[in-house]
This record gives sequence, C-alpha cells and structure tokens, in this order.
Amino acid sequence: MSDPFEAAGAVRNTYRQVDWAATAVGPVASWSPALRAAVNLMVRSKIGATLLWGPEFVLLYNEAYLPILAEKHPAALGRPAREVFPEVWPDIQPLLTSVLAGEGTVAIDDFRLLMRRHRMLEESYFTFSYSAVAADDGTIEGVLDIVAETTAQVIGHRRLALLSRLTGRLADLDLDSPHDFLDRALPVLRAATDDLDAVDIHLPGVTPVAPGSGAERTLSVRLAADQPADDGRLIVRRSEHLPDDDAYREFVALLAATLERSLARIRARHSERRSASLEREMSESLQRSLLTAPVQPEHLQVAVRYRPAAEQVQVGGDWYDAFLLPDGCLTVVVGDVTGHDRHAAAAMAQIRNLARGVSYTLQKPPARVLSGLDAAMSGLAVNRYATAVLAQIEQSPEDALRGLRTLRWSNAGHPPPILLHADGTVEVLHSHPETLLGTRWKIGRSDHTATLAPGSSVVFYTDGLIERRDTGLDEGIAGLVGLLTGKQHQTAEQICDVLLGHFGITTEDDIVLAVVHAYAAHGPRPPAFR
Repeated sequence: MSDPFEAAGAVRNTYRQVDWAATAVGPVASWSPALRAAVNLMVRSKIGATLLWGPEFVLLYNEAYLPILAEKHPAALGRPAREVFPEVWPDIQPLLTSVLAGEGTVAIDDFRLLMRRHRMLEESYFTFSYSAVAADDGTIEGVLDIVAETTAQVIGHRRLALLSRLTGRLADLDLDSPHDFLDRALPVLRAATDDLDAVDIHLPGVTPVAPGSGAERTLSVRLAADQPADDGRLIVRRSEHLPDDDAYREFVALLAATLERSLARIRARHSERRSASLEREMSESLQRSLLTAPVQPEHLQVAVRYRPAAEQVQVGGDWYDAFLLPDGCLTVVVGDVTGHDRHAAAAMAQIRNLARGVSYTLQKPPARVLSGLDAAMSGLAVNRYATAVLAQIEQSPEDALRGLRTLRWSNAGHPPPILLHADGTVEVLHSHPETLLGTRWKIGRSDHTATLAPGSSVVFYTDGLIERRDTGLDEGIAGLVGLLTGKQHQTAEQICDVLLGHFGITTEDDIVLAVVHAYAAHGPRPPAFR
C-alpha cells in the first residue's frame, strides 16, 4: 500500500510521527479509500487545505496551511477541530455539520474569526470553501476545506478607507482652528474601533483625553510643527486583537502624517492672516494718517469718508484731499491707485503729496495740474497707475453777488462726479474719457465746468462705492443717481451717511467719499461731522 504522506512536504515527518491508531481516524492501514485519496490530493496542493474527518472533524492539513495554524502546529495534526480551534468552534461547527449532513457546499469570502495564535486572540479573515468528501457509495466521510487567509487585504482596505475618510473630513477650506481640527478628526478616528481601541490628539493649549488603560498597546506619534513647542501628539491604543507589527505602525504613521498636513495648513493660514492683518494695519494707518480733515471755506461744507473693504481684502490706494490754493480757491481730489497692498498705499501717499505740491505751485486749472502730476510721476519713477478727479471750486466777484460758484474739474479715468442741484434733480458730470495717471503718454487733458448754486452739492467717490461683482459701473451710477434724487436738503455730512449706509454694507473694495455742499451766504454753517 502506497504511503499517503509521500508528497506531504514539510509536514511529511510530522504525519509519520503521529500515533494515528490513537486518533479517531484510526491507523493508516485502516483508512478508507476516500480518506487516502483525499489526503493524497490535499498534500499535493499548493493552496492551503485541510481535511476535517469524521464526526469528530479530525484535522489533517498540508504544508500551505501551516501559516494559518501558526504555533498550533504540529500539535493540531490528528486532533479534533474543536480542540484545535476552541475559540472559533462556535462559528465554524454549524457550517461543518451542515456539510457533513449532506446539505451542500459552504463558501464564504472574508469570514471574520478571532483566532488564538501568535500568543493572542487575533483578528483574522478567511475566504474558504467547505466541500463534502464521499465514499463510493455516497456516504459523506469528511469535509475538505480549501482556504486562503485574507487578513492583510481586509485590514489593509479598512485602513485605507479610514485614511480616505479622515483626509476628506480635513480637506474642507473652512477648517480654521485647532478646535475645528479636533472636532473633525477625532470622531472619524474614534469610530474606527477595529484598529483604534482608543485615540486622542494632544495639541498645545488643548487638554488631551487620556486613552485609558492598556499602556502596553499605546503608541504615541509626534505631530511636528515649525517650533518644537508647538508639536502635538497622536496617541492611540491598539485593538487587543491586532499584533504590534510593522504594518500597524506604518498605518499609525500615515494617520499622523495626514493630521500633520492638515495642522500645517491651519498654521500656514493663520500665519498668512497675521501677516495680512499686520500689512493691512500698516497700510490703513498710512492712509488714515494722510487722509486728514478737509478745510472748511466760507459758505462751503466739505465732508469726507474713508471706509476700508472687508477684512479678507487687503487695503488699497484710495484717497481724498481738500485744500485751499493761495488765491483761496478750494481744490478737491479723489483718486484710486491700482492694487491692494502696502505698495499701493505707499504710491497713493506719493501721488497725493505730488498732487498737492503741483496744484499749489502751478495754480493752474485742473487739466494743467493733472498733466503736471503725470510729468512728476514719470520723472520721479512713481511706477503706478491711478485714476483721479481733480476739481477746483472758484468764485468770481460777479458770482459772489449772486451766491454762485463755478465747479471746474478734469477727469483722469475716474468715475464721474455727481451734481445734486438745489431743486433735487441729479446730474452725472460725464466727460470725454481721458487716460488715467501714470501712463507716461503726452496727451492733452480737458477742463469742464458746472455751476454750483446755493443748496447744491457735488459728490466725488471711488469705484468701491458702486461697483460689485454682479453689477457694472453704469448700473452703479444709476443706483447712485436714484438714491441722491430729492436729497437737496441734506448736508454734506448727511449725504455721506446716506451713501455709506446704502452702498457700504456690501462693499468689496475700499470706499472714499468727498461731498461739497454750497450753502447760502445768509444761512448758518451746517453742523460738522463728529
């Protein structure tokens, strides 16, 4: 009779050392043809396989099955399955019994079992098929188990899914603070109890929740920051059913790297905001230091306003100015330097001061002043573009007898002034478009005039007052005209308040306003802005 163990490979000697006569299957010489054939087939297989023979389900297995048994081999050979696998017997016994009873093959993918091996009750997964082994007369004598362990694949996929969920929860743009970070990260991690029996994230300034008992299963990983004092820690307690192996440590390291990247984004955002806030404060302070209180000539009230844009937008180069020339003529300038940063604010300061100096020195009409300002910007290398309206309000002796004034202005690519007449009607002081300042083109500029009667007001403004992303300049000017119509009884201060109250709520850019109100010589001076 041939040796059924001849092809058994590494387990051949073990088979021969077993006292089979003392087992439920009996001595080898008494084995049935079905058992001998099944053993011969099984031991030649390169796939993990085991025979569970007779009503006791005595265990016989091949070399490829040894990694599943781990330290249970060689004692497992020839013993009843309930003795070899007492920890999983309640899970597998009903399946084996059904096959032995002729109820058909059982096949299951990724079946979870807590197996006692590697000196622990280990979480394990198997894809297997239980098939009946029958004699020639059809009597079922045992069960053939063809099995592949899928523990690494199942747990690997589970951990990848956790990393994906964590990354998704931390990817939102609105993640703004360490507290937001913890609120997002911890629920995801603490729900993954198969891998993380307990978890906490310790950040400076945040009191950690200790993972609890099981220090031998606790792993702490540094969450590095730019400064060691800002370092955090990811503290996890491994599930008692998982080994402390390289795969687990690499998994925790990946979790820590994901958390670290998110924290780095938060820190970078805070750093950017601190820098932007400091830059904004410096630029706004520069602007406010230059945008001083306007002069108040006889029978004219000048009101001004400066409102910076929303916090997330950097301060820009909007400005106003109102001063008297040596001959007593009031000059009003409203302008806007391109850009939204400290460089724009610095250029604004240069251009504003140049405009003052050129106006005071030349004592010429607005068009000549703007041309002189262009030349000064070019010669002094003020390499910025700017829009501006420069207006002079003058009064001849003849006009003084009638209480009238002449508004004379020139426009360098700026939104047109708005004239509110004493009868409540509104006129947009359109003029032929002329190029903005700083282009270095030698062009002729034009002066324009309008009459400023007692009770009338002229409004100068920057485009931040009326332009929005969803509306154009023409639509904004139309809205401004509608709002001013019938407001002839308002003082310059009141008009500023009305305009800012309506347009300033949703501003996306800095706003500068300058309103000049002419009042009758015999009337009282309107109250000043407080």
